[in-house]
Amino acid sequence: MNKSARLFSVATLAVALAGCTVGPKYNRPAVTAPPTFRGDPATTPDHASLADAKWFEVFKDPQLQDLVRTALTNNHDLREAVVRVEAARASLGITRADRLPTISAGGDITTTRFAANGSFPLAGDIEQTRTYGTVGLNLLSFELDIWGRLRRATEAARADLLATEENRKAVVTVLVSDVATAYFNLLELDSALETAKRTLESRQDSLKLIRNRERTGLASTLEVRQGEQLVQVAQQAIPAIEQRIAQTENQLRLLLGDNPGPIARARPLTGQDQFPAIPPGLPSSLLERRPDIRVAEQNLIATNARIGVARASFFPQISLTGLFGFQSSQLDSLFTKANRTWQFTPQLAQPIFTGGRLKSNLELAKAEQRLAVVQYDRSIRTAFREVSDNLVQYEKVRDIRGRQESLVATLQDRSRLSYVRYRGGVDTLLNALDADRDLFDAELRLAQLRRDELVTVVQLYRALGGGWQN
Repeated sequence: MNKSARLFSVATLAVALAGCTVGPKYNRPAVTAPPTFRGDPATTPDHASLADAKWFEVFKDPQLQDLVRTALTNNHDLREAVVRVEAARASLGITRADRLPTISAGGDITTTRFAANGSFPLAGDIEQTRTYGTVGLNLLSFELDIWGRLRRATEAARADLLATEENRKAVVTVLVSDVATAYFNLLELDSALETAKRTLESRQDSLKLIRNRERTGLASTLEVRQGEQLVQVAQQAIPAIEQRIAQTENQLRLLLGDNPGPIARARPLTGQDQFPAIPPGLPSSLLERRPDIRVAEQNLIATNARIGVARASFFPQISLTGLFGFQSSQLDSLFTKANRTWQFTPQLAQPIFTGGRLKSNLELAKAEQRLAVVQYDRSIRTAFREVSDNLVQYEKVRDIRGRQESLVATLQDRSRLSYVRYRGGVDTLLNALDADRDLFDAELRLAQLRRDELVTVVQLYRALGGGWQN
């Protein structure tokens, strides 16, 4: 068999075996999804979902939109996630390059001068100076991927890249949620501060009334002290709220990747858009929408591919090295056919005794794959629970907020009537002070419930996998 036939036979064998890939083929684990989310008020499932909307379609406050855009540009966690994607892409490129031959070109020129009267004198017709030239292409240890080891390694690296990309989307989802939550917390504190200042002004007016009545003998010193107590409580509440406002602003500035400082507001808490209907969509769509579930699946794909890498280590590893070029002692005839040189070296390595290392590596890969299956299933069940929890919370908070508004209206009327009766001398100051305290607490609670209603929508939007769509 001549040289061409031998090379053709090797190439044919390599092509024939190239389709042999050991290791299990990936199949998505079967997941039983409920037909609807628990807590979904809709009587029939709707394919539309709140998560299908882009974040700027959900949050209409222009200042909040500016804050989210700034965070998506400057947030440190998101910038770190982007760099991780770039690193994973480079790692995939390195792994993919192992499947391709590495060819290098080289050449050298060597000039040697021999002494005419040395230990071995030269004959008269032999030149003292000689020049040798070599030029060629080198094939550096190219592995024939007969068993699919490199293909499985590339599959795993590609899944790692997709997992880091999905993780970047998960970071975006969390970031949008955190910015919106911090902003609504800030608006709730603004509302609480406004309530505290208004209450302080009202209590100071009441204290003036009590002191005037004391001077005329219609009120006692005890009543004055009770009025002073309410004023001092309101005065104390204001700096505490201002402290929380500053801390929340600093927290929000950190999310923006900026130094501590104030945050501008556009609409007050009561001016935020309400959400009369919150369609969650089909539970099965979470598998394709939520980034954390997709991260878990890509991790599962990667561990499944690494089983193939570990299994392929049991089989022979065939690699090729070669050289083709020209070599001559005379440069003017370097590239002639007579000076052509080549070398072809196939190599085979078969593990015989490894002390159980290969078997343990395979068992480790299988265990990691089983662990990834558990983590994938858990991420799905956790997603179903989070969506259901937030649906229930949203409906109940809306109901409680409506009842709290009625309670505040009742307490406002009660406080007004109590002071009217006190001024008319037909009721005690204690009833008026109790009504004032109850009203202050109820108004603070109402601000919290309005915030909770908005934050619940944010949490539901995040649980459904929304927010990463730009």
